[in-house]
Parts: sequence; C-alpha cells; structure tokens
Amino acid sequence: MVKLAKIRKTSLSKSSQAWVRRQLADPYVAKAQAAGYRARAAFKLLEIDERFHILRGRTLVADLGCAPGSWAQITAAKGMLTVGIDLLPCDPLAKVTFIQDDFTTAQGLQKVLHALGGQQPNLVMADMAANTVGHKETDGLRTQALTELAVDFALNHLAKGGHFTTKIFMNGYENTVKKQLTPHFARVQLFKPKASRSESRETFLVALGRR
Repeated sequence: MVKLAKIRKTSLSKSSQAWVRRQLADPYVAKAQAAGYRARAAFKLLEIDERFHILRGRTLVADLGCAPGSWAQITAAKGMLTVGIDLLPCDPLAKVTFIQDDFTTAQGLQKVLHALGGQQPNLVMADMAANTVGHKETDGLRTQALTELAVDFALNHLAKGGHFTTKIFMNGYENTVKKQLTPHFARVQLFKPKASRSESRETFLVALGRR
C-alpha cells in the first residue's frame, strides 16, 4: 500500500490531490496499513464473510480482478489455494497463483482454467471495476460488462455447493443479475459493506450454495 503521507501534492493534478486527501481521511486506509493488507478493500471481503460466512469450508478460489491482492491475502491466510487474474501485476503470495492478463479475453480465461488444474473452484470472487473515462453512464456500462463476465464464469465453472460474490453498481442492473442467479443458488442477496464508501454506488451481490 502506498504511503500517502509521502506523496508530494505539488506533483499531482487537482483530481489526484483530492484522491489523496480522501485516502488520508479514510479510517479503513489506516486500518489496512496497520493490519498489513494491500488495500482497504480487504475489509469489504471480511465484512461479507462475517455476514454470510462465504469463506467457511472453501478450498479453491478464483479471484477475478485481483490486484493488488488484498482479497487473496485473506483467502491465502485461511489456507485456501487461490488463482487470481488482473491486468495489473501483483506481488507474490504463498498459496496464490497470480496471472497478469485480461480476464475478458479467451486467452486470459484459459490461463485461469489452466491454473485451476481442471478443478472447479468452490469460491468465485470478483471485486472488479473498469477504468473510468469520466462519463458516468459509460463507466457504469463498462463495469456492468465486467460483472456480466464474472457471473458467466461462476455459472459455468463454480463447483456445486460453491459460493460467489461480485461487485455491482446500483443502477437497476443489480435486480436483473439477482433474478438471473436466483434459480442457480440457494440464496442470493445484495450487501453493501461499511467499508464501501457511502457516496459510492457499489454494492456486492452474494450468491450462496450453487445448485
């Protein structure tokens, strides 16, 4: 995690300076640094697990959009074998195979399946968001496309009895996805962790018990 206090504001744009100020004021950033997590996002998964026990009994994990690796830190610490993929590089972790590639391509998908060794993961997790272009509707559609791919991966590769969670933006599409997943899982629910910023439209869809 970047030591924000050491960043010289004079070298940053106004938008970047605003980001730094927000990070410095965010208690979850300080908590993540104190706990040794790579990002504040770790607390989102911990809250999801506290509410739904999504990590209990899991052994093989697919982590889609894994950088910088804070969710994989948690699964690895619990002894799970994890395969993560992201466009960005991740520093190595024991029990984790990091793949630097594009999950949205056939090549990236095949690398994930190969790393899983022909086995079906019993947990699929995706904390993905598209790179923003500054246009609200476009950014929403780009992230929605990633959610669709994560859902497709879970429906095609998640083991029976497995769990699935993915980031999703609240724009009406979340109800469509919930309806899509309901026949395939014992329980499907939307959940916004406290670690998700209140001004953000993000929430998480949690699907338990693949039928």
